[in-house]
Amino acid sequence: MIALRSVSKAASKRLSSTAIRTFAAASDEPLVKTALYDYHVEIGGDMVPFAGYELPVLYKGENGGVMKEHLWCREEGKASLFDVSHMGQIRWHGADRTKFIEKMVVGDIEGLTPGNGLLSLVTNENGGILDDTVITKYEDYVYMVVNGATKHGDMAHFNKYLDDFDGDVTMEYLEDSMQLLALQGPGAATAIAKLLPDGFDLVNMAFMSGTETTLDGIEGCRITRCGYTGEDGFEIAMPAESAVAIAQKLLSDPAVNPTGLGARDSLRLEAGLCLYGNDLDETTTPVEGVLGWTMGGPKGRRRLEGGFTGADKILKPDGKFQKVERKRVGIAGMKAPARDHTEIFDATGENKIGEITSGTFSPSLKKPIAIGYVSTPNAKAGTEIMLKVRKKMVKAEVTKMPFVESRYYRVPE
Repeated sequence: MIALRSVSKAASKRLSSTAIRTFAAASDEPLVKTALYDYHVEIGGDMVPFAGYELPVLYKGENGGVMKEHLWCREEGKASLFDVSHMGQIRWHGADRTKFIEKMVVGDIEGLTPGNGLLSLVTNENGGILDDTVITKYEDYVYMVVNGATKHGDMAHFNKYLDDFDGDVTMEYLEDSMQLLALQGPGAATAIAKLLPDGFDLVNMAFMSGTETTLDGIEGCRITRCGYTGEDGFEIAMPAESAVAIAQKLLSDPAVNPTGLGARDSLRLEAGLCLYGNDLDETTTPVEGVLGWTMGGPKGRRRLEGGFTGADKILKPDGKFQKVERKRVGIAGMKAPARDHTEIFDATGENKIGEITSGTFSPSLKKPIAIGYVSTPNAKAGTEIMLKVRKKMVKAEVTKMPFVESRYYRVPE
């Protein structure tokens, strides 16, 4: 179990204000409201622009604020509820759907059995990452969830290749007709079990598996056991007209707390997970991002056959990784938080070797943590480095990730 340490009011205020600055960037585009917008406002959501939507960065109230919301998600027996309806939900149909998807992503979709899924990466012609995505295979379709900020670009990319694809495949974008909630934390399974049909077997529902189901008697829902916090949890899709009813039912459980974007970001950072646009982008390859595992092992089909867009820029003919000049690493040991774009130097402080891409104060560990890219010779855990924070050089160290031990669910043997 993760120890939950007390945190000063100053640290809590600093974390909350940082979250608001991070997500409340100005936007001239009209913002989309999820089906839960009015409900968020009703229960104290502090709404900010994010990925073209208005979403809560945090909630006001006794258990609200980034720090409290974060620690709630880590506490035994409790769970946090996030609105992630900004994310893109896509269904792929047709006899050749798997063949086409495998041209777009690096993962082994063909090898999945119905009801099982994986995290994969959408790549471009140069081997850069256009997006990360969770893909679940069903008997008669493939279900894909992509990031909200990139979903329209993803679909334009897919359509470009669909035009030249000689096969039977159709992309169905669900738009906002389906909403998406994430229920995360050690108490997530207990909480969602109260809405599932009698006899639903959660014990044998593995991490990264999904199924269609009813929730509190509501038809047309889907749950996938996955998440973005390092904890057990579920992504829950439901018809837009039923989103508020399902959220209200989940939040009627005193173990479930509404949670905003601020805590979602600090939770994923503690778990060593990437935020697209910060830690990954179209100039970053899976090898640089230390995500080569999404292609399987060195003798796996996707590593040996390639076949996905940009494979020749990522893999050698024998399936080994192309050499890269930089790698994604964890960074800790500094006294003050180092935010994105903070420059990284070697131990002498004279040679720049990289840059921070995400940084925060860890509520669970009560210390600053960060993710960044450094030159490959400096990527080994334990390497001493210097960070230029507010024009001052501060000591830090390359470290392994996750920063907080992951507790993804495992089916009992």
